[in-house]
Amino acid sequence: MLLKEKLIEIIEKYNHLTEQMTKAEILTNQDQLTLIAKEHSALEKIVKVGTEYISILQQIDESNEMLNDDDDELKDMAKEELVTLDNKKSNLEEKLKVLLLPKDPNDDKNLILEIRAGTGGDEAALFASDLYRIYTRYAERKNWKYKVMDSSDTGIGGIKEAIISINGKGAFGMLKYESGVHRVQRVPKTETSGRVHTSAATIAVLPEAEDVDIDINEGDLKIDTYRASGAGGQHVNKTESAIRITHIPTGMVVTCQDESSQHKNRSAALKVLKARLLSAEQQKVANERAAERKSLVSTGDRSAKIRTYNFPQGRITDHRINFTSYRLSEVLDGDLTELIEKLKIAEQQELMASNI
Repeated sequence: MLLKEKLIEIIEKYNHLTEQMTKAEILTNQDQLTLIAKEHSALEKIVKVGTEYISILQQIDESNEMLNDDDDELKDMAKEELVTLDNKKSNLEEKLKVLLLPKDPNDDKNLILEIRAGTGGDEAALFASDLYRIYTRYAERKNWKYKVMDSSDTGIGGIKEAIISINGKGAFGMLKYESGVHRVQRVPKTETSGRVHTSAATIAVLPEAEDVDIDINEGDLKIDTYRASGAGGQHVNKTESAIRITHIPTGMVVTCQDESSQHKNRSAALKVLKARLLSAEQQKVANERAAERKSLVSTGDRSAKIRTYNFPQGRITDHRINFTSYRLSEVLDGDLTELIEKLKIAEQQELMASNI
């Protein structure tokens, strides 16, 4: 299908959706209205650029007709106009190439973020705490809501493990590139000789599963309750409010103890379990596709070393795209915008190169 024909088809669909949103039967059905509005919004940029592109094509046709005119002055004007129009056409085609790339259906979803300290003992746990701050500060900058679903602290300001839910428009699409092993190089506070140590932490970013995405059979679950440990006051420690859910077919285990009641912990644990099961299913599909297309940016491989934070040099390096920045302090305060934009561009270039 030619680009112009494809754009006309998209514009017609957009106009149809616009009309649908004014109908009484749609306006009174909130679920249907939300679905239509979401699809309508997704097409908005394409329609805007596409409409301009079709207009440019029409102007090019008109200028080409003027070249057949007997008036030399008109011909010269048409030639000049064609140079400008051809440049505009090329620029718009580049924009449309990106806009028409297949979208990740998970991009608009909320997410579950899992942080785990890796090799490096206490220093790794302190680095995991730094990563926790990066992502929660980034969420605040984006006006997203976040909630700690489960956490395990070391007592010296470090984090062994933390599970956080982040809710916001396009949250997964922005943070999906963060999955993998993050490495830190710095002199630990406990190091007396001033030697630089290397530690690591692992990040997993999972799209939050909706009920339509994943179906869990209650008979496949083993649910245990136990007394929560750690901070939280007498109520936390005296009641069996903590929940451990085991998904028998896969052996996946999820614990949650940060909520005040057993019911809330159960709901939170199920949310994490659904996200992990959905991610595992999607990773299986991604692995099958990997044979066809090797992606450096968003493989989702959590064992891959993706980034190094070098404190002595104030440097941060993303190894997937060979990008280095000396804005480490800004990143530690949650300013991930530059990194995410670079990764998005790299992924778009990969998609265009593979013509998917």
